Amino acid sequence: MKLALNPRITRWRGLRVWLVGASSGIGAALADALIAQGARLAVSARSDAALNAIVERADADAIALPVDVGDADALANAHRELLARWGSIDLTIWLAAAYEPMDTANFQLATARRIARVNFEGLLNGLAVLLPMLRRERSGGLAIVSSVAGYRGLPRSPVYGPTKAALINLAESLYLELRPLGIGVYLINPGFVRTPLTALNDFQMPAIIEPEAAARHILRGLERGRFEIHFPARLSWTLKAIGLLPHRLYFSLVRRATAGNSRSGAQGPDEQDRP
Repeated sequence: MKLALNPRITRWRGLRVWLVGASSGIGAALADALIAQGARLAVSARSDAALNAIVERADADAIALPVDVGDADALANAHRELLARWGSIDLTIWLAAAYEPMDTANFQLATARRIARVNFEGLLNGLAVLLPMLRRERSGGLAIVSSVAGYRGLPRSPVYGPTKAALINLAESLYLELRPLGIGVYLINPGFVRTPLTALNDFQMPAIIEPEAAARHILRGLERGRFEIHFPARLSWTLKAIGLLPHRLYFSLVRRATAGNSRSGAQGPDEQDRP
């Protein structure tokens, strides 16, 4: 087995896990998978009804903490409430994301700001409450869900892709500082996953998988202590390889590959509803 870059999670039963962005898609599937493994679960998103449905499927340890990640104060209050109940958090998995199809012909500033607010600024709000705890305890972990859409620029992706690229860079930066302290930092880059948000795309999505399969990939990667957990392999490795090309070849190949796409073009995959 390859040398693990992160602590391997060898036992889920009793592990205190906070899922942020758990209302549907990968988040909901991951919640169900963790419930089946016996984890103690806290789920956050904006939708009370969706969170309560998850808790009803769980045992008494499951907690619903409705919150908008764009509201720093509300997020801090949710974190305090969780610490009051649990004492600490063993693993936070950050899935919160927003997406709408957009290109340069229909660029909408309000929509762009909302996507950036949820996808990037929301995580900054989370770090403001999580980092002091992690550094103080010198244990635990943070898993950040980005996307293969963040590997390199794609046509018709002037906002979503760049926010995901920012998360990739941020996860790498956090790893360099936190891992020497005994803290795990995991980066999760899904390809196309069938969710309410990818349903907005009007083009064929290669190698699309179901949320339950995505959840299995994530748990397996965490158990193996990987830094980057990317899937499905045939799509993510292809994009990694293309991303190594010099600009002239990269631009030419991507233009040809996406020339037949209609309105949404090569907009990157999404993995989770906005919380």
